[in-house]
Amino acid sequence: MERRIMPIQPRHLLPALEMVDQVFTAWADEAEGRTVRALVEEIRSKRYYLPQLELVMTDENDQLLGYAMFSRFHLEGKFEDELLILTPVAVRTDMQRQHISKDLIEYGFDRARELGFKAVLVEGNPRNYNPRGFVTSAPHGIVPCAKLQLPAIECLMVKELVPGALEHIRGEVDYSFYETLT
Repeated sequence: MERRIMPIQPRHLLPALEMVDQVFTAWADEAEGRTVRALVEEIRSKRYYLPQLELVMTDENDQLLGYAMFSRFHLEGKFEDELLILTPVAVRTDMQRQHISKDLIEYGFDRARELGFKAVLVEGNPRNYNPRGFVTSAPHGIVPCAKLQLPAIECLMVKELVPGALEHIRGEVDYSFYETLT
């Protein structure tokens, strides 16, 4: 099977939303699927959106296999030209465990570096993201705000794209500028 990674194309906009909805519904429930879908739509409508970092992997028939979105992120109103957030990542349920998310994320790191970004933030299961070079963000001074409830502090992670980038990027992670998450 041939696989291609590319920035999202107009023909993939709706299928990507549908896949995200299906994957997160299967993983959690319908409410989670709808929430993550709405988050993608909201990010697309905001100034933090970077269409060149909304990525899809397709097969030889142009069918979506996986999806990853990197968008600008700020900490207390700073660093939005240096810091990205990776959310969401979705792989078709029948294609999981085939390194699709790994390939999408690594491709995204390369494109993000080319665009001048210095670090990427992610919230999720450390087992999924530590192999991609993410580490717990708190020791680097990137901490959740009081409103952000995490299962464990290790679930908020960061990855340097440029060595030394985390020496000056610090602050509280707050998602309140996303209506979908409040």
